[in-house]
Amino acid sequence: MMKTCMRKVLSRSGWLRAANAAFLGLACAVPPALAQDYPTRAVKIVVPFAPGGSADVFGRYIAQRLGESLGHAFIVENKPGGGSVIGTDGVAKSAPDGYTLLVMSNTHTVNESLIPNKPFVLMRDFVPVAPINYSDLVLVAKPGLAANNVKELIAAAKARPGGMSYASSGPGTPYHMAGELFKAMAGVSIVHIPYRGSAGARTDVLGGQLEMMFDAIPTMSEQIKAGKVKAIATTGKQRSSVLPNVPTVNESGVPGYEATIWLGVMAPKGTPPAIVDKLNAEIAKITGNPEVRKAWTAQGTTAMTMGVAEFTRYMNDDITKWERIVKISGAKVD
Repeated sequence: MMKTCMRKVLSRSGWLRAANAAFLGLACAVPPALAQDYPTRAVKIVVPFAPGGSADVFGRYIAQRLGESLGHAFIVENKPGGGSVIGTDGVAKSAPDGYTLLVMSNTHTVNESLIPNKPFVLMRDFVPVAPINYSDLVLVAKPGLAANNVKELIAAAKARPGGMSYASSGPGTPYHMAGELFKAMAGVSIVHIPYRGSAGARTDVLGGQLEMMFDAIPTMSEQIKAGKVKAIATTGKQRSSVLPNVPTVNESGVPGYEATIWLGVMAPKGTPPAIVDKLNAEIAKITGNPEVRKAWTAQGTTAMTMGVAEFTRYMNDDITKWERIVKISGAKVD
């Protein structure tokens, strides 16, 4: 960068050349210096979901570790609402200086096609920073539901079209889209009941007010083991190591079915690349740590580590994938 700036200066003529060269040389050196010193104060990380879900739990973990490694607090602020749109829009409008970050999930890549009239466009108004992790989901049902596996659930749903319901943490979330994909591929009609966060949805399924929901395995596995809900199936390509006795949806009568939740970090467009690269490297140290990977695997979560360019490609591909699924499923936001 320094050489590029100096070449521009040296192409000029006259007595200002030397003075301009010295000035621009200092100017060109500012971004790396800023990145080296960053952060010099507290950083806010917005989680556009309610407390208690995967984005909140792992966002706080990343924030704590970043604070420890970079010497300034990374403060998590939950701003749920609108299927993540409200909190995300606030970050899009914030200063692109590295002091406001976003914890995002594939809710955001889904919403690019599910909610086209948002006040922001994800890949236009944000820059990808780094992925965090991904996990399979588990379809759970209240203990009293007269279905113990996917085939029985499909049969029950077909016997009562529109008479059963599933909860989710809101429109466009992985829990919602897992349900819509299941409905489309299984050919059943089940009513979607959106909540403002996964905690409320989970509480009502545990309490028996709603029949079922798709939830993240790390969040729901202990409730399953305690017998508070029954596991119908998991959503990955293979069985979960945390719930090895629970079959996948794919092997239970809906071939080709797969749904996951993944998390990442983004920053407002215009955030200096040197700061983005520094954050990417620091997050990669966290997710690449063998002890972290081991602990997350035991919970049913797989750590993700990618450079900025690779993560950008991953996000673009995910937007394209969910655009197809939204069309196939007919999912809509009321």
